[in-house]
Amino acid sequence: MDKVIILADSTCDLSHDLLKAYNISVLPLMITMGEVTKKDGIEVTPDELYLWSDKTEQTPKTAAPTIGDAIAFLEPFTKKDNDIIFFGISESMSATCNVMRLAADNLGFEKLHVVDSKNLSTGIGLQILRAAEMANKGLGAQEILKDNSEINNKVRASFVVDTLTYLHRGGRCSTVAKLLANTLKLKPEIVVVDGKMVVGKKYRGNIKSVILKYIQDRSEQFKNADADRIFITHSGCDAEVIDSVRKYIEDLNIFKEILITRAGGVISSHCGPNTLGVLYISQ
Repeated sequence: MDKVIILADSTCDLSHDLLKAYNISVLPLMITMGEVTKKDGIEVTPDELYLWSDKTEQTPKTAAPTIGDAIAFLEPFTKKDNDIIFFGISESMSATCNVMRLAADNLGFEKLHVVDSKNLSTGIGLQILRAAEMANKGLGAQEILKDNSEINNKVRASFVVDTLTYLHRGGRCSTVAKLLANTLKLKPEIVVVDGKMVVGKKYRGNIKSVILKYIQDRSEQFKNADADRIFITHSGCDAEVIDSVRKYIEDLNIFKEILITRAGGVISSHCGPNTLGVLYISQ
């Protein structure tokens, strides 16, 4: 039996090295800055987004891929007639999964399985790597999909943001608006629950101390995690901060693999700079 092909969209925030190692191809979402629209990760970088945002005092807008781009992306993979599993950003946040279904319909391809990750960033990446490992072992699409259905709601994704501006303007987290009356020193934890972003704990202080407190608050939860891996994903934090988070988690001696990735353009457009999160699968 031919190996199942695993595909994803650009919001999975997996590094180029991980994508290459696991043979994952990625469909870019769209990012609009003013009147110019570019493809995430291909035509624009997060740092370029921040520069544009600082200059114009606007935040970028994001959108699902066009149907044409989705068809062009999918078509080459349909030639071998393998089963294909596509992992997309939560359907509560984007139409990307539906665009891929429409692309398969247009191509008359019936072996595409679209998974609503009910997550974002490396919360999707965790599911992808697990599926890719199963595919590499020769397991079939139905076995992989069954496994994902069992762990999909066990993915724990959260992050703390340095500024509320990006989330508020992006409109993806409705509860953020209620926090705007507070001072800019407020740095909330954003948690993904049932495919949507909600506000969790609220921290105050400089972002370095907030991130460390956020990680420490999770130490008990980590004890109930799947020990295979944890992601530290950030949107351009200082190397010193990232290293302190990595060392803290490493010293807990729970996870076999600690992966550090930088968030791509879509996620960065909504969370802004100096955001950091930890993402793992609960037991």
